[in-house]
Amino acid sequence: VRLVESGGGLVQPGGTLRLSCAASGFTFSSYTMRWFRRAPGKERELVATITGGDGSTNYADSVKGRFTISRDNAKATVYLQMNSLKPDDTAVYSCNVVHWGINYWGQGTQVAVSS
Repeated sequence: VRLVESGGGLVQPGGTLRLSCAASGFTFSSYTMRWFRRAPGKERELVATITGGDGSTNYADSVKGRFTISRDNAKATVYLQMNSLKPDDTAVYSCNVVHWGINYWGQGTQVAVSS
C-alpha cells in the first residue's frame, strides 16, 4: 500500500488549495479514504471521510461547508478541495486508508495559511 499526497503550499486567508492523494497497492474503489491533519502542538484531527462504493462523505465541524472530499476511482486518487482557508487550517495534511486492519499513511503535505 502506498499513499502519496501533493498540492500543499502557502496561501493567503480566504484562498483555496486542492490536495491530492495518489493510492496504489490495494483495490482503491472498495476502501474508505480519509484526510487527517496535524497542526503544530495539536492532536491529529480527522478532517474528511469518503467511503468506497457509494462515496458517502463526512466532515469535521471545523471544515464543513468549506472543504470537499472526492475520489476518482479510475485514477485511484482522493482529493480535498479546500476553500475559504483560515490560519487555523495550517497543518500537515495526510491521507489514510485502513487495509487489512493496518493504518497506512502518506508522507503528508504542508498547508500554511498566512497573510
